[in-house]
Amino acid sequence: MYADVISKPLYQIVSDLTQEPRLEVALPMAVKDWDTFQQRYGMDFAAFKQAWQQGQISDQHSYQVERDYWEWEATISDEERLQEMLESLP
Repeated sequence: MYADVISKPLYQIVSDLTQEPRLEVALPMAVKDWDTFQQRYGMDFAAFKQAWQQGQISDQHSYQVERDYWEWEATISDEERLQEMLESLP
């Protein structure tokens, strides 16, 4: 089924990255907009994390901002993991 849409190695990467075997679910998850948080806060994650640690993020302990922090960190981790997987392709 997935061979009609993407190659087997790419399917395996997407599936591994998202932990979702159904391509119709995994693919949108894997190509999510990684710039959402950067646009929202006007900086990259490294700058956001530093500002967070220095107490420079307004409402940093609000539910929304804390959730953004954890989701953004997870997104960066996913991106790094995806890059490693892509580099391992033959």
